[in-house]
Amino acid sequence: MSGDERGPAGGDASAATAGEGQQHLGRRAVGGAAVTMAAQAGKIAIQLLAVITLARLLTPHDYGLVAMVTALIGVADTFRDFGLSSAAIQAPHLSRGQQHNLFWLNTGLGALLTVLAMAASPLIAAFYGRPELVPITLALAASFLINGMATQYRADLYRRMLFRRLAVADTSGPALGLVAAVLAALAGWGFWALVVQQLVALATTLLVMAGAAGWIPHLWHRSERVRPFLSFGWRLAGSQLVTYLGNNIDTIMLGLRVSAAELGVYNRSYQLISAPMSQVRGPLSTVAIPVLSRVQSDDERFQRYVAQGQMVIGYSVVAGLAVVAGSTGPLVDLLLGPQWVDATDILRLLAVAAGLQMLSFVGYWVYVSKGLVGHLLHYSFLSTGIRVAFVVTGSFFGVMGVAWAMALSPLIAWPLSFWWLSRRANIPVRALWLGGLRVVVFAGTVGLAAAATEALTAGLHVVARLALILLAAAATYALLSLIPRFRRDLTGVVTMIRQNLRRRKDEPAS
Repeated sequence: MSGDERGPAGGDASAATAGEGQQHLGRRAVGGAAVTMAAQAGKIAIQLLAVITLARLLTPHDYGLVAMVTALIGVADTFRDFGLSSAAIQAPHLSRGQQHNLFWLNTGLGALLTVLAMAASPLIAAFYGRPELVPITLALAASFLINGMATQYRADLYRRMLFRRLAVADTSGPALGLVAAVLAALAGWGFWALVVQQLVALATTLLVMAGAAGWIPHLWHRSERVRPFLSFGWRLAGSQLVTYLGNNIDTIMLGLRVSAAELGVYNRSYQLISAPMSQVRGPLSTVAIPVLSRVQSDDERFQRYVAQGQMVIGYSVVAGLAVVAGSTGPLVDLLLGPQWVDATDILRLLAVAAGLQMLSFVGYWVYVSKGLVGHLLHYSFLSTGIRVAFVVTGSFFGVMGVAWAMALSPLIAWPLSFWWLSRRANIPVRALWLGGLRVVVFAGTVGLAAAATEALTAGLHVVARLALILLAAAATYALLSLIPRFRRDLTGVVTMIRQNLRRRKDEPAS
């Protein structure tokens, strides 16, 4: 093509093509978010069903024993991934040979960790002083190999934005795992039902994802370099390891200081909060990070997306957690049953902790999408140090002391997180701080209305209590939305969602 032919018309065509590409990316992201959130709703429903069913078939002691093992060996799962899944998703270019090499790296790491976990089983039992933990550790060690094989299949489906196929895998695994656990519990297997649940769920998910991805790994490609992925991955893995230790220091400390039954009560309370939150955080990240990675050079657009992300999380997830915090009495009664009544106050504090943590979650998206994983590792040391200090101190006061520590530590870590990130990336710090404070006031008021209703309805049937609590929370939410500042926030959130839903119909079938 001659120089004249590449004049203004060519520029217009390029701009039009770029605009169409951005619109297509936006439609795929929106479609992915819709499908992913629908799948997560299904997973949350399965998890709630598992909680309701298994809590009545098993004891707090059963849960406590399995929690002791998973809190320790779960550390190794960070090394199994080694940050290579995020590295593959974030990479501008990934060849098929590199993908196969990454598969073998993750699988090899998973196999190695399986062997190491099995060898460490006597040490884990000795650490807690409980010999019955040896066979549990030996069985759960297989999870590393299964997860290692699944890592790059999952990363490939995320990278290609094949969210419908991922949704099938992510719901079929937990569903079959629950069926297997219920059958094992009814057969009188005790804590082994929880072990069976994990292994069946992981194996099913692996098989479905491998079929959905549609490829079988070839032998190692010597000509395909993976060093850049390892360089990215080890720093991200380091931050994930530090974060994992911070998230599980409570279980480890309680395993050393309280009985298995007390730990089981705490573990069920923690899982009631953390399991749904993981189903929200993971999919949001896998949709948000690829999009933010592609617009990171456009500061205005990038900052707008980050601020909008915090508002969406705040007025939905954080507000929902506030309602949970205000209704833990009837929730525990309905979901767990009378033998778990001690979980009520623990669940309330952990819901507050989760809400405060979610306010800073968009910072993680910024670190990963901009490739600032080294700085993420540094911040992870800081935030984890704060939590560990609180939890270790709180553990001297038993289960409730740890629950209070989990609720109070984010009060320091949350405002610190955005200041720390602003030194490395151009983010709307003031908007994030002020937006977070508005969310705290809004969600806190909704939560207080729920708590007041809980206290006033004591003595009523549990279903009636929950219905009245939800009604009071919804009414408070509606009244607060009339306040101009809150109304502007909510209008922006609703407008964005409506625009995204209109684009959803143009999402191509994956």
